[in-house]
Amino acid sequence: MHLKLLLIAALATFAPAITAQQTQKSMGTIPTADALLSGGLEVSRERARLLSNASITAYDHTAQIDLDRGGLVAICATSAFHLLRSGSADALLFALDRGAVEIRTPSRPQDAILTPDLRFTLLTPGPLDIRLRVTREGDTCVENRGDTAPVLQVVEAFGSAIYHLAPNQHVLFEHGSLHEVVDRETSPCGCPQTTPTMVAITNQNATSSDTPQRVAALNPFPAAQSADLTPAPTPLPLTPVASAALTSGISPADVSSAPIVQTPQPVLPPPPAALPLPAPAVSTEPPPSPPGARDLAHRIGRFFKRLFGSKS
Repeated sequence: MHLKLLLIAALATFAPAITAQQTQKSMGTIPTADALLSGGLEVSRERARLLSNASITAYDHTAQIDLDRGGLVAICATSAFHLLRSGSADALLFALDRGAVEIRTPSRPQDAILTPDLRFTLLTPGPLDIRLRVTREGDTCVENRGDTAPVLQVVEAFGSAIYHLAPNQHVLFEHGSLHEVVDRETSPCGCPQTTPTMVAITNQNATSSDTPQRVAALNPFPAAQSADLTPAPTPLPLTPVASAALTSGISPADVSSAPIVQTPQPVLPPPPAALPLPAPAVSTEPPPSPPGARDLAHRIGRFFKRLFGSKS
């Protein structure tokens, strides 16, 4: 009986916390295949709901958080980022440990952005479109994009200096210091842009309006052969003119423009026909008697001669 009462009391104590966790509103969602996640989150299939104090480290490509309040956070490849609640309602704290991040969302008055050396808060309302990058040396690059972007107040984590970042201002705080500011920075602060691969059009049938698929078909590149995945085709034999150009150092353009002279090949006489070999001679003489046969016949003849001759 006492054990049952203790169990009921324990459930009554933890029930509000469990209910609050189940009804806690999500800050945003992110695909689990794009980043290493930890903190307060809830995973469902291939996406995670970020509930509180979420840590996100992007893999080798950009990881995107879709914010429940609207907008997104693009965490650039290998960057370490934290998302927390800030103040009341759906205000958020965006914290960048290293790397780069892009924040595009409607702002809230209590929103804040943190780096290892600086803290950004909003002085005026406006949509956030921030590009932020922190290097290993602490250099902090910031782009406050948009004509209606909020004015950001920047303070040092360990100092009293203050800097106001205006809309469309692009600056670099060297070593994370407000005393070393490059207010006309030109290097991009967000995720690096992927440069499309240009394909040279060398086929006469290709035009400037051709699609990449058509250009690839007209100009196949043996990528698999360069990676030793498929055998390379057998090279064609060189013509006499091309061979002479390689050995004499003449450029291919000179070879292609030079007239081709065909040297007549000498006509060789056919090889003489083979003479028939003489047939082997056939002997008509009887084969010789084995050695000693004639002597034996003489001996037998003399024996009978003696035998019958003595009787006559």
